[in-house]
Amino acid sequence: MATEVILPKVDMDMATGKVSRWIVAEGAFVKKGDPLFEIETDKAAMEIESPASGTLGQIIAAEGAVVPVGQAVAWIFAEGEKPSSVSAPATAVAPAAAKTADAAVASPSATQHEAIPLGSRVTPLARRMAKAAGLDLVKIVGTGPKGRILRADVEKSIASTPQKAAPVSAPKIETPKTAAPLAVASAPKQIPHDSMRKIIARRLVESKRTVPHFYLSADCKLDALLKLRTELNAAAPRSGEVPSFKLSINDMVIKAWALALRDLPMVNVSWTDEVMLCHEHADIGVAVSVPGGLITPIIRAAETKTLSAISNEMKELAGRAKIRKLKPEEFTGGSSAISNLGMFGVRDFAAIINPPHATILAVGSGDERPIMEKGVMVGATMMTVTLSTDHRAVDGALGAQALAAFRGYIEKPLAMLL
Repeated sequence: MATEVILPKVDMDMATGKVSRWIVAEGAFVKKGDPLFEIETDKAAMEIESPASGTLGQIIAAEGAVVPVGQAVAWIFAEGEKPSSVSAPATAVAPAAAKTADAAVASPSATQHEAIPLGSRVTPLARRMAKAAGLDLVKIVGTGPKGRILRADVEKSIASTPQKAAPVSAPKIETPKTAAPLAVASAPKQIPHDSMRKIIARRLVESKRTVPHFYLSADCKLDALLKLRTELNAAAPRSGEVPSFKLSINDMVIKAWALALRDLPMVNVSWTDEVMLCHEHADIGVAVSVPGGLITPIIRAAETKTLSAISNEMKELAGRAKIRKLKPEEFTGGSSAISNLGMFGVRDFAAIINPPHATILAVGSGDERPIMEKGVMVGATMMTVTLSTDHRAVDGALGAQALAAFRGYIEKPLAMLL
């Protein structure tokens, strides 16, 4: 019996998805659980596994087609079955892609033919990098498991590819009494928006237009936190030369903000037109930069976790976020967020709230500044943070209390260990 292959829902807000690549060519045999095709969402490029073993036939959604969630994109036929035995429904595609998709079904694209020898031996990020650089993936040697082509392999190929020298033009001879031609501005390079950039743009515009932001800033003294971090890292259990954890300032910021939300539960909320949603735990999304945009993996129930657990979980999530390998449940939802640009030397900034969150904490760099203590000028390591708040959900005084609670944990970090 033929098995229908549908476009799965991998994101809470997902209504459609783009079939970016068929890993298995039409007419080829595929095993259940093997990568079958790749889709693009606003936050990830994901490989979708085959729901059954058999021969892939009747590809309905060609590469580039935008398909509604739950719609059939192909069929897998058991031994002895013919494609004509199944009546395939028409698949909706985005208007701009409809003609391209129809043409691709009738005549497989070069990308589809390329997928036959390569299969799933290329990571999605490596494929995009190679395409941008104009490289032939067939000529790249993969160093990953089973010869899979990784980002490093593409970077190595780019570095080893000789650059074409610009042609040398003959010297111009100036003609007396002839006006010099006006300089013509070169046309800017056009880079099409991918789905992640489009969704980021849409959500940020929606947030700034519909969410009444207000901002609260505070300076936090870091000296005690830096001392405690050094002591905890030095005391970390080791397996040989490898410590079991290595705390960063950001790990401690996550814990401090989670505890502040625990202490002020009416800040740990989301606004809806009907009710206020009060979250049981502080599920903290942490902004991570990825090629083409950013993604916010979530530390669930961060107020209940140790600093070492937060540190190790954050490193693991950030690593997979950068290659777009997070599962949907690892980056959707949450109750608040943190955006830290301190490592780039940014002293202070205000972040845009990511609905349905009601708050986001922007963290700047820690640097030495002169401050007054008991009438005496002294030097201290200070960090400026700015809390962006949805005024519909959190009033000014309540937001100020949450920021004060956060600063209390940062300046007296031993309280985070209790």
